[in-house]
Amino acid sequence: MDLTIRPRRLRGSESIRRLCRETRMSPDSLIYPIFVDETLTGKRPIPSLAGQYHYGLDCVNEAVEECLAHGVGRCILFGIPREKDPVGSSAWAEHGVIQEAVRAIKAAHPDFYVITDVCLCEYTDHGHCGVLRGCDVDNDATLELIARTALSHAQAGADMVAPSDMMDGRVAAIRARLDANGLSHVPILSYAAKYASAFYGPFRAAAGSAPSCGDRKGYQMDPHNRKEALKECALDVEEGADLLMVKPALPYLDIIREVAGAFRLPLCAYQVSGEYAMIQSAAAAGLIDEHRVMCESAVSIFRAGANMLITYYARELADAMKKGEIG
Repeated sequence: MDLTIRPRRLRGSESIRRLCRETRMSPDSLIYPIFVDETLTGKRPIPSLAGQYHYGLDCVNEAVEECLAHGVGRCILFGIPREKDPVGSSAWAEHGVIQEAVRAIKAAHPDFYVITDVCLCEYTDHGHCGVLRGCDVDNDATLELIARTALSHAQAGADMVAPSDMMDGRVAAIRARLDANGLSHVPILSYAAKYASAFYGPFRAAAGSAPSCGDRKGYQMDPHNRKEALKECALDVEEGADLLMVKPALPYLDIIREVAGAFRLPLCAYQVSGEYAMIQSAAAAGLIDEHRVMCESAVSIFRAGANMLITYYARELADAMKKGEIG
């Protein structure tokens, strides 16, 4: 057959396939979630997230060292406090679980990059992300507490703060508070397009943050909406966000693509607990090749436009990249 154009010419060997790849990835683009439990000594498995652990403050650096051994130099911290109350006051306590975890990590590994999740849901006794009025979150009353929490994380040594509460105006409140306290160099990674998703179940079990009444649909985004994500991102850019996030990742690849095309800020995606658990469960049932699906799902997220990825597979993906299996 007389064919001038044969796309298969560029697929004939691994060498040329790697040469012509449109999507490039590296371990530098991976962020590993670490759960720190103030009540714990040592570590214990997380039942809802196979292969993941809660770490006590005495051994949080074990998680860091495991990351470094795989070539992952960045984490995002989630805290489980000893005490909870209606306003989540442990979230901004000077010696709270995240504040002490940051100090412990920075004392042992000063160059390891620490991002902190800024929210109240793990610290309130009702599991919502802010101050309740009845069963509704009071947006404006919550802003002060979110800003106070972000400031306490940065003062403890966090390299970046990541507000996940989805309150209107939170980025501006945090930026103003950080700048007023000599921390204008600390960047804000905004959970800008965070959907009210069913994919968060394993995380809520791990973090003890399921709401005791109602749900989070009043402040997290409706999964039916696409244009609203661009609106949320634009507002956060105006308020001073340095990076944007779309969460979850795989069910929202179209949103990642749109946000990547519309804004010039670095874009993070979060491959959330339900995405991880589905791959794990299907692999355990013998239905899929876990390693290949892990790699392919990550490639899809970066191909859609993400510059970085928070994932429970960060260490395994870094190994795959170093072996040339992806990236």
